[in-house]
Amino acid sequence: MKSGFVTIAGKPNAGKSTLLNSLLDRKIAITAPKAQTTRNAILGIMNGDDYQIVFVDTPGIHDPSTHLGSYMNKEAYNQAFGADIIYYLVDGNSGLRDDDREILDKLFSYEVPIFLLVNKIDEISNDKLIQRLAYGENNYDFAEIIPISAKTKDNLHDLINTTLNYLTDSVAYYPSDTVSVNSDQFMISEIIREKIIMNTEKEIPHLTAVSIDTLKQTEKRIKIEATITVNKNSHKGIIIGKGGSMLKRINDAASSEIAKIYGKKCFLSLYVRVDEDWLNKDKKLFELGYFIEK
Repeated sequence: MKSGFVTIAGKPNAGKSTLLNSLLDRKIAITAPKAQTTRNAILGIMNGDDYQIVFVDTPGIHDPSTHLGSYMNKEAYNQAFGADIIYYLVDGNSGLRDDDREILDKLFSYEVPIFLLVNKIDEISNDKLIQRLAYGENNYDFAEIIPISAKTKDNLHDLINTTLNYLTDSVAYYPSDTVSVNSDQFMISEIIREKIIMNTEKEIPHLTAVSIDTLKQTEKRIKIEATITVNKNSHKGIIIGKGGSMLKRINDAASSEIAKIYGKKCFLSLYVRVDEDWLNKDKKLFELGYFIEK
């Protein structure tokens, strides 16, 4: 068999999490039309008759303004280091830009094959696509350049076939029926955070975190208590909403999806807590699951 690790990297909002979900035909990572949705590395496993590919979705690499942002960049680079292949995903609408150069210079220093994946080809003209592909070929030493659409799954079959040509390991890292190794607590907290992102605007989605306080399951029900941490008192008011309307909307949306995924009734209780400037407190970030290396 063939096996190996593939890291999905790129700038924010390139479609990395959508690609992971489409490759596995299952929701492994939350997605939203807003930058910096992914904060942690998320593993998804593709099992074939004679192969196993472990995909690692990473946070978008960006110019950080907080300790959390620095953590996200380190997480992305750490997951790329030691991978067998790196998928570097770019939005076909914008293509490679000057700020990609610094990122790619670091990724190329890892000396592993890098595939340029020009995403969202369903949104751009053929002329623009040809320009994007030519620029990548003329300015970088990519192992492969492949146009795709993570949303419509265009060329994903070709992408997998090409990937298998580069994999040299011959051991299964996970049981053949494993698709994800993320814990229930992590997945549920991510679902809640996704609903916050989808229902709030401006800076609010980036200034909140979700932690699971209790999680109890029986055969027919799942009971969850979770805390939403916000940056300011004013943000707490926005999350709660008038008469608790926003918190109820978030709760209802999250409960519905959790119930669907787990196939049982969901009882979700959400609480909101203020911890000013938590994004720059290393101890708090650690408590929330973001390990900051010194």
